[in-house]
Amino acid sequence: MKKFLIVIAVIVGIAVIAALFAISVRNGLITRDENVNENWSQIETQLQRRADLIPNLVSTVKGYAKHEEKIFTEVADARSKLIAASGPAQKAAAGTELNSALSRLLAISERYPDLKANTSFIRLQDELAGTENRIAVSRTRYNKAVKDFNAAIRRFPGSLFAGGLSFSPREYFEAPRGRAAVEKVPEVKF
Repeated sequence: MKKFLIVIAVIVGIAVIAALFAISVRNGLITRDENVNENWSQIETQLQRRADLIPNLVSTVKGYAKHEEKIFTEVADARSKLIAASGPAQKAAAGTELNSALSRLLAISERYPDLKANTSFIRLQDELAGTENRIAVSRTRYNKAVKDFNAAIRRFPGSLFAGGLSFSPREYFEAPRGRAAVEKVPEVKF
């Protein structure tokens, strides 16, 4: 009888350890998934902040450069594409297009010394540069979280639980690659 109780205690102990291990792995995967979601939210917040700064920047430049209507349209169109984009790949492509249009808009300031000295323009330009830095930091953090999550769901024992939790690899936030990205280099004309 004593041996039987020992065997049962060992089996119960192993079952408890296995259950705790399974709970730990499952909770770890969920935590990583939420970390990816949180970091993506940070990127979207910074992209929205940049999109919100652009109308003020455009209206400041418009006052000085009334005949530069084409660039204002390009910036507005690029901003709309960024706001409408969903997912890392679309956001990255729209962001590249917006960066190109913004660089042309900021190049206009070189032609207008009064604009370059305007405190509103300088403040907006600084805020935009700060936002670009925040986007870069957020993108790095997001990609690190994606790497960690993707590795966790592919490695054992996470791979045993990933399917049951409907987890699949997440997409990295990367700049567009190849010839298309190179061909969209901003063209600055004076």
